[in-house]
Amino acid sequence: MKLLLAWVLNALALLAVAYLIPEIHVANFITALIAAVFIGLANILIKPILTVLTLPITIITLGLFILVINGLLFYAVGNLLQGFEVTTFTAGIIGAIAYSIISWLLSALLIEKD
Repeated sequence: MKLLLAWVLNALALLAVAYLIPEIHVANFITALIAAVFIGLANILIKPILTVLTLPITIITLGLFILVINGLLFYAVGNLLQGFEVTTFTAGIIGAIAYSIISWLLSALLIEKD
C-alpha cells in the first residue's frame, strides 16, 4: 500500500514541477504516473552505472556532478515519453531538483514511518 501511495505522490510531484517550471510539460495524470515509473526505473537501473563511470568528475566537483546526472536522466525520460516533455537540459536539472524536493516533502508529510 505504501508503494502505491509513494507512486501517486511522485506523480503529483511531477505535476507540481510541470506547473512550476514552464519548460516542463505533462499532458495528464496518467502520463505523470507513467513518467514517475520511468524516472524511478532510470534512477534504479541507469544512475548507478553513470555514477560509477563519472566517479572522478564527481569527486572533483565534490558530488555536484550528481545533479548533472539527475538532470540528464530527467531530460532523457522527458524525451522518451510522449506527453511528458522537458525542453532543455537546464530545465531537466532544475526539474530533477524540484521533483526530488517536492516528492520528499509529500512523502515526509503523508507516508507513515514504521
